[in-house]
Amino acid sequence: MTPLPSYRPKQLSLGPLEAEILNLIWELGTVTVKDVHDRILSNPERELAYTSVTTVLQRLTQKGWLVCDRKSRVYTWQPLVSKEQAQALRAYEQLNQFLAVGNPDVVAAFADSLDQTSVDQLEAIAQRLRAIREAREDKECI
Repeated sequence: MTPLPSYRPKQLSLGPLEAEILNLIWELGTVTVKDVHDRILSNPERELAYTSVTTVLQRLTQKGWLVCDRKSRVYTWQPLVSKEQAQALRAYEQLNQFLAVGNPDVVAAFADSLDQTSVDQLEAIAQRLRAIREAREDKECI
């Protein structure tokens, strides 16, 4: 289970090209503009200006997803959260938005419409939460 990271990007929402480039960075690790640009252009059906890649990397840095480092004349970027941490943050955000509906009848109607596999997943999540909370309480008693 991936816990929520202590660090959170300033803005979670990403455009399609931002998401694509962030996925490439998670795959490659530390990258330069050229690394990302070359990878995108490895698909012969794609066109993307080098400057567009630079702009997207700068936006991802401003949004808090990446950190930029300059060594001599080369800029490199690396992610501040892992892909798994990002998925946990997005799931947390979506769950909070869903629960913000605030009407228990709406939430119950949604839950009632779930198929058995989804209900089983919810029950497994509830069991996992109970185990985590019990372990936390045991630690506090020590």
